[in-house]
Amino acid sequence: HEFVASAAKLAAEKNVRALDIAKALLDKGYHAPTIYFPLIVKEALMFEPTETESLDTLDQFADDLIALLAESEKDPSFATSAPRTLPVTRLDETRAARSMELTDDL
Repeated sequence: HEFVASAAKLAAEKNVRALDIAKALLDKGYHAPTIYFPLIVKEALMFEPTETESLDTLDQFADDLIALLAESEKDPSFATSAPRTLPVTRLDETRAARSMELTDDL
């Protein structure tokens, strides 16, 4: 029910990392996959669709992923600047981890 893919070649050739692909999938309306796990796979992306997903949904995901990878090959900024369509765009992850701002919006 899961599969692991590697973005190592894309990272080496175009500097598009697993993180970038995961964020670009957000723009397509998908939940980001687990990244960098398992540790034995460089630039790992672990996809875990639920058993209730239809074949049509899985085929659409595969088509969207293939298109995303092709676009990233042509223009790496397509992935490295994602997400672009969400209320919050690309964050400085190092700064976010080191300078957390916790709020209680209850």
